[in-house]
Amino acid sequence: MRLTFWGAAQTVTGSLHMLEFAGRRVFLDCGLFQGRRSEARRWNREFPADPKSVDAVLLSHAHIDHSGLLPRLYRQGFRGPVFTTDATRDLCASMLPDSAHIQKKDAEWVNRRERRRGDRRVVPLYTADDANGVLELFESVDYGTPFRALPGLEVTYRDAGHILGSATMTLEIAESGRTVKLGFTGDVGRGDRPILRDPQPMDDCDYLISESTYGGKVHAPPEQAKARLAEVVGATAHRGGKVIIPAFAVGRTQELVHRLDQLTNEGRLPPIPVFVDSPLAVNVTDVFRRHPECYDAELLEYMQSDPDPFGFARLSYIRDVEDSKRLNGSRLPMVIISASGMAEAGRVLHHLRNNVEDEKNTIMMVGYCAPHTLGRRLIERRDEVKIFGRPYALRAEVEVMNAYSAHADEPELVRFIGHLDADRLRTVFLVHGDEERQVALTDALGAVGYPDVRRPERGEVVEL
Repeated sequence: MRLTFWGAAQTVTGSLHMLEFAGRRVFLDCGLFQGRRSEARRWNREFPADPKSVDAVLLSHAHIDHSGLLPRLYRQGFRGPVFTTDATRDLCASMLPDSAHIQKKDAEWVNRRERRRGDRRVVPLYTADDANGVLELFESVDYGTPFRALPGLEVTYRDAGHILGSATMTLEIAESGRTVKLGFTGDVGRGDRPILRDPQPMDDCDYLISESTYGGKVHAPPEQAKARLAEVVGATAHRGGKVIIPAFAVGRTQELVHRLDQLTNEGRLPPIPVFVDSPLAVNVTDVFRRHPECYDAELLEYMQSDPDPFGFARLSYIRDVEDSKRLNGSRLPMVIISASGMAEAGRVLHHLRNNVEDEKNTIMMVGYCAPHTLGRRLIERRDEVKIFGRPYALRAEVEVMNAYSAHADEPELVRFIGHLDADRLRTVFLVHGDEERQVALTDALGAVGYPDVRRPERGEVVEL
């Protein structure tokens, strides 16, 4: 048995790890790498093995950095099953075709820009047909019910509490008379968050692959973040500005809408309109409404008095591009939530371009942004940022609110892993984290009794 670490190895995007046993190959996630364009082009076109030789994919959740290369895998010959939860399947049904559309538009934009230089034409990673093709291979599984993914491989998914349908997984692998249990966290969510249930403990295992996004970091409490959201919206509206929030269409947008709904009901927001300007986010919110079985008790109780936690009188969902353009023509105070969360694609780029140079406005960053993305440059408060290849002065205020992250912070990760039997758990492999974050989490896990913590590099192979 062996593991090959491929995506999200010493970085926070492009999750993909390969398990090989008894002549079979399984991918754990198949995610799109997001970051510097030249690096992303190369990494997103490479797999650790011929896609035709991959027997199955175990998908932890729908975020594009975990699912976004599945159409590419299909395009290159993969035809095995993709195991995931019902909610993840439904989310991917919107997200993967949307990603294909972005691939197409991005390639067209690059080709127009590069034509003058005579560079080689860029081809999209995949098409909508590839996205729809791989969706036909999805097989739904239930939380807490072991299933036989392949001969010699039994898998159990449990609720990760990260986004709708997200899962951790425990793999029981049989080969040559040996049985090994491997755990994979995917992305771990946070306790006491609105909408979703808390992460469920994993089964004990011999080896664990764990995310490490916020090692060394502690998030602000949810109520403090909610209060700060009200303060920022109120202050920006008072000076006549707009609040622009780049937000992932899945999870982050719905939590922000729910918090704004609560603040509206509590009379803590000024009477300004709120717009969710993302066709994908509109589709995803419909998926959220179809899966109340994923809601936590707090939200179900809240819905007794407010049956639509994702809607209120001053909230509008926007699909039409002309309606989106009208928002940029308005000079009235408003809140605009728009994808993508790292500000690398989508309508949010137009909102940033039109508002980044006005000091009345606020850009609110509500989650992790990978290095070399526009989102990271905004977080770093660069004097100047490039949008659509043109430089803009960053005069708007930038508010960074990691408390809205769907990732566990260091104490939450340590508690989550701390449920596992330290005498049995031989090695923890940290992935999905920058080096500084992984070093911090390594020290924290060592302090509570997990001494063998490793930080594998891309392409590193480990025997189990």
